[in-house]
Amino acid sequence: MNEMTRLYVDFHVIQTVPPSCINRDDTGSPKTALYGGVRRARVSSQSWKRAMRKMFNEDFQQANFGIRTKRISSLLVTEIRALQPTMDEEEALSLVEGFMKLCGISTKKKNDVEKTNVLFFISKTQIHNLAEYILAHKNAKDKNIKKEVKKLLSQNHSIDIALFGRMIVVSDKLNFNTDASAQVAHSISTHRVDNEYDYFTAIDDLAPEDNAGADMIGVVEFNSSTMYRYATMSVHTLVKELNGEKELAAAAVKEFAKAFIQSMPTGKQNTFANRTLPDAVLVTVRRDQPVNFVGAFESPVRTTDGGYAERSIQKLAEYANKIYTNYVDAPEHSWSIGMGDEQNNVNLKELLQSVHDALLEDLTNMVSSGQE
Repeated sequence: MNEMTRLYVDFHVIQTVPPSCINRDDTGSPKTALYGGVRRARVSSQSWKRAMRKMFNEDFQQANFGIRTKRISSLLVTEIRALQPTMDEEEALSLVEGFMKLCGISTKKKNDVEKTNVLFFISKTQIHNLAEYILAHKNAKDKNIKKEVKKLLSQNHSIDIALFGRMIVVSDKLNFNTDASAQVAHSISTHRVDNEYDYFTAIDDLAPEDNAGADMIGVVEFNSSTMYRYATMSVHTLVKELNGEKELAAAAVKEFAKAFIQSMPTGKQNTFANRTLPDAVLVTVRRDQPVNFVGAFESPVRTTDGGYAERSIQKLAEYANKIYTNYVDAPEHSWSIGMGDEQNNVNLKELLQSVHDALLEDLTNMVSSGQE
């Protein structure tokens, strides 16, 4: 791919997280990672992506979302009958069952509902196209059917499939996987972290007054930290997955940015109420490659005045300039919140709109100059 056809957006966030346990391991302890020789607080990419997807889905146009289901047979039957109203449900179901068998997709009926063995993530347009294909190939026994179906499911993606990807493995030889246009890194603290314990008790409201014992005893492990968070978006890939709809792609990146900046995983939310917003945000648009700045914190931040956020922001800015000097060019566009850069410093509303407008202009210029 020509370098001029590439377009990446990088998102960097410094965020202080108060005492909490927003992402736990199998023992209930806050997740951690060893980096730079010391133990760091960690929030997995899966955890934060779930929070992002929830916010993204609440704020974006619902018509552009896919469906997660094992009941794909029911969806196909409904769509087939919508395309051909004279066909009864039994005939439509028979067609779908034959289609599934030819594709090697296993199904089983439970409580009169036909379910696939794997969970499908599929767009409404893909359901429509599959239904049309089934009707056009009622008597198909073609060996190429798997190849043709895979082609149908590799285009017309919903926005969430294009952004976050899809993994559907039917067998060793058949999958309908889709690579994500967005990547989210595991968030780690910029400094060393030691976990602490919250010991709590509960008392029976109806217990006698002379009963001094607790009726329930528990311990919650937690930590607090200033975290570095990073995500990147391959905008040219997103546009391709969305069939060249550059306006939709630019709007999706804007909402992705908002979700990445404002979302918070909900683990132990009722216990800790840890709803914080970032201390600083840096968003850049590049054409060469994405660049993660986690190396700024390989040497853990140490503090003399009791806080980590200010020094973490300084180290992020210093490391970015070092990378721009030694390895890559400065970004084509850059916006920041709380970074102390007066030239590019904006508020969140301005940042989101600026990202949207700059990408839409870049994508339009790429199309007009034939660089798609």
